[in-house]
Amino acid sequence: MKQRNENSPSRRSFLASAAVAASAAHATQKRPLEPLSPGIKISLQIPADYTDDDLTFAKQLGVEYVSIPGRAGTYEIYAEHKRRVEAAGLKVANIGNSAVHNMPEVTLNLPGRDAKIEEYKQYLRNLAKAGIYYTTYAHMGNGIWSSQPETTRGGARARAFRLETAKGYWAGAVFEPPLSHGRKYTEQELWENYTYFIRQVAPVAEEVGVRIGIHPDDPPVLELAGIPRPIFGTFAGYMRALEIANSPNVGVCLCCGCWLEGGKGMGKDLIGAIREFARLGKLWKVHFRNVSAPLPYFVETFVDNGYFDMKQAMRALVEVDFRGILIADHVPQMVGDRRTGWAYSIGYIKALYDMARDERRRA
Repeated sequence: MKQRNENSPSRRSFLASAAVAASAAHATQKRPLEPLSPGIKISLQIPADYTDDDLTFAKQLGVEYVSIPGRAGTYEIYAEHKRRVEAAGLKVANIGNSAVHNMPEVTLNLPGRDAKIEEYKQYLRNLAKAGIYYTTYAHMGNGIWSSQPETTRGGARARAFRLETAKGYWAGAVFEPPLSHGRKYTEQELWENYTYFIRQVAPVAEEVGVRIGIHPDDPPVLELAGIPRPIFGTFAGYMRALEIANSPNVGVCLCCGCWLEGGKGMGKDLIGAIREFARLGKLWKVHFRNVSAPLPYFVETFVDNGYFDMKQAMRALVEVDFRGILIADHVPQMVGDRRTGWAYSIGYIKALYDMARDERRRA
């Protein structure tokens, strides 16, 4: 019998090919999503430069989680946040990064797009390495649009939106009409740019096990200063976007306030959106806030003072067994220091959660 030559060219070629295949398989190996434990994770947003008093305040409110904003950051920074928060007896719900949270370069295909996408990928890797497996992403081409602050109940200072006076703001940049970026963009361009982005970052999220919850446009106006908002300004847009992503790691950060701003223009009401996104297993974070009225004009207000009955939203979240993060957001400024409004909102939210759970048990 002829002896096999282990060093023949064909054998070496086969072994090299096998090694490449094994390496590729290892490189694309996916980390399974960590199951979400039962119960809503009510979380307090604390400042990026939070103090020990901010952590004590969270504990006094009776929450177990904190959410931390930020601009850029390394694994070491995220790990230190996690160490410090856990030393205080709390848990990190998520750590934001405004440098890659909302990127005109990506949304509008501006110079620097690919560099921003790589920055975002590294952000996902840094989070996962630090043991943080959720992040919120927004996809607005020219920021969050607001008018001058107004007042809500009792004279509390709050964000407002009037189309005729609004401007866009994000990370120090200001976007103004009539054309914030020098020309009108088409809806097709926006969809192509989203597809280009999400199909690059979703595999990295799958590799490291991070959930990406995508925030609605704020406000969900069809077009602002030449930039259409066809993707995350309607329910149908969300559904198409999730289909394009085609990833278990891409889901929804449902901002109740933005959804209520959009009103009937969203194509599905807030309760319907909660139920449908939960049915799909895509509802991972909720911004629990209220507004005075749907577009074209609104003022952000207290949870119990807007046009929507937020008791119904909490009942729906309990009904669908929502297990993600829930925060108060855009809280009106009450008298006292910045903590006053947050204490009111978190207390009200906790009471609603207790109410909804008790009703569910008795049903």
